[in-house]
Amino acid sequence: MRGRGAQAVDRRSRAGVGTEARPRRTAAAAVATGSWLLRGNDDRLAVYALVEGGVHRWTETAVGGGFRSGPDFFPAEGLTALAVAQGANRYAHFLGRRETRQGGGVPKVDLLYAVQYQSGRTLGDWRSLGNPYRDPKDAASLGVPAAAVDGQGTVHVFVSGGPGGVMLRRESKSGAWEAWQDLRGGAVAGVPAAAANSAGLVEVLAPGNRSVMRWVQTEPGAVLRRAQDLMPAPAPGSAALLETAPGVFTAYWSEQSGTGVYAQRPGEWALPAGGAPGEGAHATLRARVDGYDCTLLAHQGRTGTAVLGVCGTGGESGGLWWTDTGMPCAGPPALALDGLGRVVMAMVAPDGGVLVNRQRPEPGLTLSDWERLPDA
Repeated sequence: MRGRGAQAVDRRSRAGVGTEARPRRTAAAAVATGSWLLRGNDDRLAVYALVEGGVHRWTETAVGGGFRSGPDFFPAEGLTALAVAQGANRYAHFLGRRETRQGGGVPKVDLLYAVQYQSGRTLGDWRSLGNPYRDPKDAASLGVPAAAVDGQGTVHVFVSGGPGGVMLRRESKSGAWEAWQDLRGGAVAGVPAAAANSAGLVEVLAPGNRSVMRWVQTEPGAVLRRAQDLMPAPAPGSAALLETAPGVFTAYWSEQSGTGVYAQRPGEWALPAGGAPGEGAHATLRARVDGYDCTLLAHQGRTGTAVLGVCGTGGESGGLWWTDTGMPCAGPPALALDGLGRVVMAMVAPDGGVLVNRQRPEPGLTLSDWERLPDA
């Protein structure tokens, strides 16, 4: 790599690929949470976005070949938020927050779940996972879900609401859903973050008012236990996880007062990693750049543009090399490796269009022009 894992991000855009308003034939896309840019079991990438009345999906026409058609539309009325997660078998799991209103009363809120087993195929039927809160006002305050899939393929769904703390619902071995469990904890600020490591163990982070609350699973199928909180105080919804050593997660979050990104591994102190993040979470990825094992973070910067950072994996103490793409985004970007091992970055533009670029075959981390995915 050049310098400290130096990268160059091309700020040019193709004709028609920009952030200016343009006529659209479908409802504008909104950013999902979790891993909404995923590589399927045939190594083709897919992009998922929330739109009015359901979910849009774009799938590569060939491995590493780009998104030349789509989107496919999967209806789900009343969704106000969408979370996507993937397990080792590369099934894609979808959690939606659904809100329905009858008259002028308190809205009815529940969570919907669906799964996609193969790349480019349809989603299974949506089913309701209900709501962990019985009081109507508490139920209406249900937050945006997060999900993780353990090594046994069990889906874990995490959500918070007005009463505070984190609620968990997961599948049983028979495929039925267990009752909601209260993991407790204090008030949650924004969306939790959840992931499973290479040993199949789940961890969840929940930004609070003074710290990042953390729960860990110590053995397969075990109940998640509260672990030591992470400091300093986080910005709402800014937590993220990345496995940076076998079985070891590094936690990342934005500091509440605006001093930048922090990173922490179990048993170590929190490390300032620089940057000027805006609202929302961080996308995380490990990739080889010029033969080096690197950690990549992407987020919406303080000025509203997509920002990419890179360092040698485990080297956050030296700071990340941050590059602003110059492209405005509506919420956090997403990162993934395509089937050819290239870094791919996706984002939703302010006008609701979905943009993608990918690593060029040249030294360093140089990204291609932004490609606007087809409208319906």
